Amino acid sequence: MPSKLPLDTLIELARNRTDDAARRLGHLQSAQLSADQKLSLLLQYRQDYHDQLQALMQNGVSNSQWFNWRDFLGTLDGAIEQQRAIARQAASRLEHGRGEWQQHKRRQSSFDTLAERLRRQELMSEAKREQRDSDERASRQFFERSASAAT
Repeated sequence: MPSKLPLDTLIELARNRTDDAARRLGHLQSAQLSADQKLSLLLQYRQDYHDQLQALMQNGVSNSQWFNWRDFLGTLDGAIEQQRAIARQAASRLEHGRGEWQQHKRRQSSFDTLAERLRRQELMSEAKREQRDSDERASRQFFERSASAAT
């Protein structure tokens, strides 16, 4: 029985690590979703402001207005590129976190399988012991009856 305690401890540790990895994965999924939503929002803003500029240009735009719009759209394009980089980084972190969770899950599953195999072996050993004890009792009773019948 002493060998059971370390395995139980390993199983608990593996489960805790898997749970921790699952929590981190959840946070990474939220971060990735948030980054993608911000990127979508920035792209929508870019399209809206571009459409507004097109409408203004049909009516004529002064040079100063044109330069202001161009500078603003340039700044917005820079923000979009930064957000794209953030979204790519978030996706990469998510993929890494998913791999980490899967690795912990496989390890936990291996320990669970090992524990189940050991449990089945213990049950089989116990059944064999019980059968042997039963056979010995039956044999003793047979010999005791034979001995008492002979006397």
